Amino acid sequence: MEAKAAGEDIQVPWTFFELRRAWNQAKHEVAPWWAQNSKEAYSSGLDGLARALKNWQDSKQGRRAGPRMGFPRRKRKGRGTESCRFTTGAIRVEADRHHVTLPRLGRIRTHESTRKLARRLEQGTARIMTAAIMRTQGRWFVSFTCEVTRSMAPPRRPSAAIGVDLGIRHLAVLSDGQLIPNPAPLLRARLRLNRLNRQLARRHGPRAADGSLRDPSKGWRETRRRLARQYARVANVRRNNLHQLTSELVDTYGTIVIERLNVAGLLKNRRVAGRLADASLGELRRQLAYKSAWAGISLIEADRFFPSSKICSRCGHVKAKLPLSEREYQCEHCGMVLDRDLNAARNLAALVASTMNGVAGSGPETGNARGWGQALPFAGMVPDEAGSRHQVMDLGETGTADW
Repeated sequence: MEAKAAGEDIQVPWTFFELRRAWNQAKHEVAPWWAQNSKEAYSSGLDGLARALKNWQDSKQGRRAGPRMGFPRRKRKGRGTESCRFTTGAIRVEADRHHVTLPRLGRIRTHESTRKLARRLEQGTARIMTAAIMRTQGRWFVSFTCEVTRSMAPPRRPSAAIGVDLGIRHLAVLSDGQLIPNPAPLLRARLRLNRLNRQLARRHGPRAADGSLRDPSKGWRETRRRLARQYARVANVRRNNLHQLTSELVDTYGTIVIERLNVAGLLKNRRVAGRLADASLGELRRQLAYKSAWAGISLIEADRFFPSSKICSRCGHVKAKLPLSEREYQCEHCGMVLDRDLNAARNLAALVASTMNGVAGSGPETGNARGWGQALPFAGMVPDEAGSRHQVMDLGETGTADW
């Protein structure tokens, strides 16, 4: 790139196919050991580099929303997610429901049962496209990207609309009066995490007092594994609670109304940043978005500046100011007294009528919903950043020898 910027006639490989062509031409000289590993290991790295270069270029030229992306950096061993994606070769789920076969790795036993995906494959309603392995929190996982045909059942109340007000005190307050408690898994696990962190600091770690590197002790490694498991449990509890809430909403109501919160801006408030991150409101909105598309229901997002908490849900009077310290909404016009979160949820639910009539209503938007009976992704799968759906299965904990 520097030579081309200086005016030299040099072709810079940029896309995945160009990078792979350049790698195939140079691998015999720069990496004579390349044949000892699967070719997919190199393809995964080249694919990540191509996507990182595109994100950097789009961000630099203003075609990518969000924070500005920097130039790709090399991945260091031990940092980042260790993963590899297989696109060719023997990729299958064995009939015994407890083994999978992957290229170069062979037949591997899984900690979790593969029966849900195996049944789909046997019935001919699913087809495996790719497989990816990754190690996170001391465990190996395999995820299969599949093409699945499934007819989604309609919600139990297809004509009902529900307003969902998200928050910290309660994870969600529904317009029908339901209060969904916030499990706050990180807050509940703080004592265990603090104790393990103090124990880790007392152990013989990889760095000495003068900053030089050394071999960590066996106790330090064990404490680090226990700490990683505790953080993994916190993430799993949070994710499971969000999936249960979003699935229940999608299976019950035909229309869901939520607010488009500025989560990144809210996290800048140091007083509530920890609780907000523990609630993971952005993940809740993401799950509602793709699950509502799967189920064929409408998801309406109120505008970021829609004053849902300041509007009286009975008479429509709008307050000029409503500080966070006031937990009850008291209307000066009609005298209504109501919990502020429940009042906001009712105002969100009231947006359905104006949206369906084609009125903007302070900027609500409707999501595109697909009809029932079409080829929809497998409900047991989760979308990754690229939009693919895949089912993740646990391969168990890693031992002293990694494969």
